[in-house]
Amino acid sequence: MPAPAASDVIRVILADDHLVVRAGLKALLGATKDIEVVGEATNGRDALALVERLTPTVAVLDLDMPQMDGLTATKEIVARANGTRVLILTMHTEEEYLVTLLEAGAAGYLMKNAADRELADAVRAIAAGDIYVQASATRTLARAVSRRNEHVEERDRYQQLSERERDVLVLVAGGYSASEIGEKLFISPKTVETYKQRISEKMGLSHRADYVQLCLRLGLLQAT
Repeated sequence: MPAPAASDVIRVILADDHLVVRAGLKALLGATKDIEVVGEATNGRDALALVERLTPTVAVLDLDMPQMDGLTATKEIVARANGTRVLILTMHTEEEYLVTLLEAGAAGYLMKNAADRELADAVRAIAAGDIYVQASATRTLARAVSRRNEHVEERDRYQQLSERERDVLVLVAGGYSASEIGEKLFISPKTVETYKQRISEKMGLSHRADYVQLCLRLGLLQAT
């Protein structure tokens, strides 16, 4: 098979503060004919300088680096809009990293323990314009998206409450009784109960704990 033309070679920079890790990643990519490592950095700040100077196709960044971490470097690279796409390598499996990184503009997220099997494929996919996420992480991402969609729906339902219903909702969550709420809003306790019934029907709330949790999720109360 003939060697790929220079224009077809995927140019990559590697950024990781561990020399042994960088050497391993470089060896993995060096075994391919269509990927070339054109630069290495030990921290996010140096990686950003390499991106500006070399304009690689893909920047492979460690999430945890000194001076500038992978998340911050990703945001800076994306902001420059020079076409370089970012693949994050990490030891972390928590979904907060995955979702946050993708929102910051990363084009892929790969666990370091899978790099020996998937790194080259991840780089190729990202270079082709795709998003690369490990199969095990897609379930995590789906759960996170589902929860965010539920939060949006919850916020929409809250917006449909009347102003008085919103007042009652927050006061119930705050631990006030129907009589106390009535005094604050200049309405009768019976009317307060009517509002609570409407809120329950619209928001699916049954107990005060439900009111508290909802208000915390919507930022209407401060957690203590």
